[in-house]
Amino acid sequence: MLLPYLSACLDHVHNLRLEFEPSKESSRRAATELLIALAGRSPGLRGLRLECRGEKPFFDAGWDVLDAVHGICQAAHALHHLDLRRLPFTLDDALVLQAARGCPELRSLFLNNGTLVGSIGPGSVLHLLEACPRLSVLGLHLASLSRTALEALAASDRAPFKLLALRCACPEDIRAPPLPNEAWEALRRRHPGLAVELELEPALPAENVTRILQSAVPVATLRLCISGDTVGPVRFAALHYAATLRVLEVRAAASADLDAALELLAARCTRLREVHCFCVVRPSVLQAFLAQCPRLRSYTLKLTREPHPWRPMLVA
Repeated sequence: MLLPYLSACLDHVHNLRLEFEPSKESSRRAATELLIALAGRSPGLRGLRLECRGEKPFFDAGWDVLDAVHGICQAAHALHHLDLRRLPFTLDDALVLQAARGCPELRSLFLNNGTLVGSIGPGSVLHLLEACPRLSVLGLHLASLSRTALEALAASDRAPFKLLALRCACPEDIRAPPLPNEAWEALRRRHPGLAVELELEPALPAENVTRILQSAVPVATLRLCISGDTVGPVRFAALHYAATLRVLEVRAAASADLDAALELLAARCTRLREVHCFCVVRPSVLQAFLAQCPRLRSYTLKLTREPHPWRPMLVA
């Protein structure tokens, strides 16, 4: 029913957040038809955010949805913002290259979705950075980023870069070559306001976590959902990200060592605004964050087991 109601005003749609359920044929068809119609009618589209709800059918590559997104990237030359983080389909080089060709005015692009297969190579990302000089916010899987891309972002003629969101979850991320600390140092000097979001998933072995957590990375948000040692990464963040860390999320088993690492982080990362730990902690951990982090706005620090989902507490 979307198109009959919206057809008269498609020319005036500048920003669209579209939610649909890929497992329901009617919802999916309405979403793809709307995207196709937008590609033909809305050259002034500035922002598009796609969000899938519910479960994705098994072995569903989402070609119908991805073809519609390709059409948007081909037609919407004034597009500034494209957010595909909640799209559960594998994104590839062809989509990135189409965005580079068709959307030179891009300011933000999020490709760090929840897929377990990384099909965007560093070469297409480098081409995107060259074609979109005003891009200042970028979300990727780690394997899509290269030292050459970091050097391109650090170029003297580059517009100020604000946010780099990296997700590390698929086998390609595990095999990706390390990004040297000196490349991060150069990028940080060129863009002193840069913030990096790191999301580390259970597929990462411990040695990869150590390789990813470079001391020069200006990590503002750190989400640790790893299956191995969590204490070491929390301690590393406390020692090296004190000036930049604003949000910490930890999913791990409770232990005295983890409690001690969290207390160290509370003492050093005093600019923290959010901390969410999805395991029971001792009372001194909660006391440490409340006493030493004056900018704290919300936290999930449970002293006893509670039924899930755990809701964060807001600081007045």
